[in-house]
Amino acid sequence: MSITLKTSEEIAKMRVAGRLAAEVLEMIEPFVIPGVTTGELDQICHDYMVGVQKVIPAPLNYKGFPRSICTSVNHQVCHGIPGPKKLRSGDIINIDITVIKDGYHGDTSQMFLVGEVNLRAKRLVKVCQEAMYLGIAQVRPGGRLGDIGHAIQRHAESHGYSVVQEFCGHGIGKVFHEDPQVLHYGKPGTGLVMEPGMIFTIEPMINLGKRYVKLLPDGWTAVTKDQSLSAQWEHMILVTHTGHEVLTLRTREIQTTGQKHAD
Repeated sequence: MSITLKTSEEIAKMRVAGRLAAEVLEMIEPFVIPGVTTGELDQICHDYMVGVQKVIPAPLNYKGFPRSICTSVNHQVCHGIPGPKKLRSGDIINIDITVIKDGYHGDTSQMFLVGEVNLRAKRLVKVCQEAMYLGIAQVRPGGRLGDIGHAIQRHAESHGYSVVQEFCGHGIGKVFHEDPQVLHYGKPGTGLVMEPGMIFTIEPMINLGKRYVKLLPDGWTAVTKDQSLSAQWEHMILVTHTGHEVLTLRTREIQTTGQKHAD
């Protein structure tokens, strides 16, 4: 496993990329309404990233992926391809944004509630976000990656949900996906020791039903095998000398959750 510890100059660039990725999610929120298609959301995000932010949408043409963002609706777990599907009231959708600015990636995703969403779906979305925050809270120099996965798994399973195991968080920098792999399940005190300068994502996928997933024929979209709802949230985290820094915080998130840019 080859871990890249970022220099202060690289960290500064990653902060910019992370902020820009978060801004795309803030921009798109008013457009996530019943009747809009996921393809339209993709086009709006693409135009904003390319035309306004002057960044590169990292997913576009990445290993053949055909769009600039990922949109995963209801039982879609991750990597959903935007298209003609119209959102309906009651849907939940994850929008996954990755931008490239000055050669460095910023990666984050958010769940959105479309119209009037039932309490069961709202609860899943909320618990998944809580699980992500609990995982983030474990990030510190000297801690182990297993601490992150354990915190996420314990919270999700305590509410009767399951954690998808086929996908994980990942190191990130000049390269979209690099070491280490960050599992969203595991045992405390196990796994790689975290060091200052590491940057990786934490992006748990939590299912209302069983954890098992399958890949659709498009080669990208993962869905729950039992068709149960799935939720995902994602942040990009820097391990600092004293704790951690979330590089992709949104403005409202800072105001409403008490999360902050740096420990």
